[in-house]
Amino acid sequence: MFDIGDMSTATDMVAATGANVRAARWLDPLKAIDLDFEGDAAAVRAAAEGAFAKADAIVQRSEGRARRLIVADMDSTMITIECIDELADYAGIKPQIAEVTERAMRGELNFEEALRSRVALLEGLPESAIDQCLAERVKIMPGARALVRTVRAQGGSAILVSGGFTRFAEPVAKEIGFNRSVANRLGISGGVLSGTVEGAIVGAATKKQVLEQAVIDLGLSPADSLAIGDGANDIPMIEAAGLGVAYHAKPKTAAAAPARVDHGDLTAILFAMGYPRASWVLDDQ
Repeated sequence: MFDIGDMSTATDMVAATGANVRAARWLDPLKAIDLDFEGDAAAVRAAAEGAFAKADAIVQRSEGRARRLIVADMDSTMITIECIDELADYAGIKPQIAEVTERAMRGELNFEEALRSRVALLEGLPESAIDQCLAERVKIMPGARALVRTVRAQGGSAILVSGGFTRFAEPVAKEIGFNRSVANRLGISGGVLSGTVEGAIVGAATKKQVLEQAVIDLGLSPADSLAIGDGANDIPMIEAAGLGVAYHAKPKTAAAAPARVDHGDLTAILFAMGYPRASWVLDDQ
């Protein structure tokens, strides 16, 4: 939250870098400030990040910022949990698996190998645990529905691409409003998990490929795309997008991203795209 004087403070802060502030407005009174300036973007970003307590700062070109394609990670980005960790809880081995998940998301382990090793530990878990986990544990991240539905209402497209599993990604994508989802397929036989992942792993390379192919299929330029993620396996797509956003991300991912959301929810990205609060498509609409 800002106070009424923070508009002037923000304007002065940007001007102090040598930039020329051309316009300033509230996108949401006392919640989101939008400044249009000419100057050194890197200097403005350095000055703006951390200047206000619990406020995020995103610096970008104003032209084309209402991007036509969003590609987003699922676990800890569009939902509040890591699904494999919660599945492991039903098997009584959550601490063991969660430690590996954390290290993989930090980029300390090979993602593909770490996923196969964790899934192997789930062998024998009843298939019914998937639906139970979906019903009991999966919570949509605040702002996810508004973000995706607003972009689509403006003629854009949204793809959920996850290193998690189709049994979670498909219903999550439908509930939030994505056009489609891409994720890994768990091996299941005789009503229990087989401890395998079917086919090639959806990892960092696949996420980047999904974004690049969607740009081509939709007749867009890479600048028209936006990628959102939190883990190390999201870095390639974040770097390939017109705007890559690290959302409450691991340090390696945050360092690689040109934009970060550390404090707000996913609606912060709507502000970054230039959409005032009054234009959002909300959950109850």
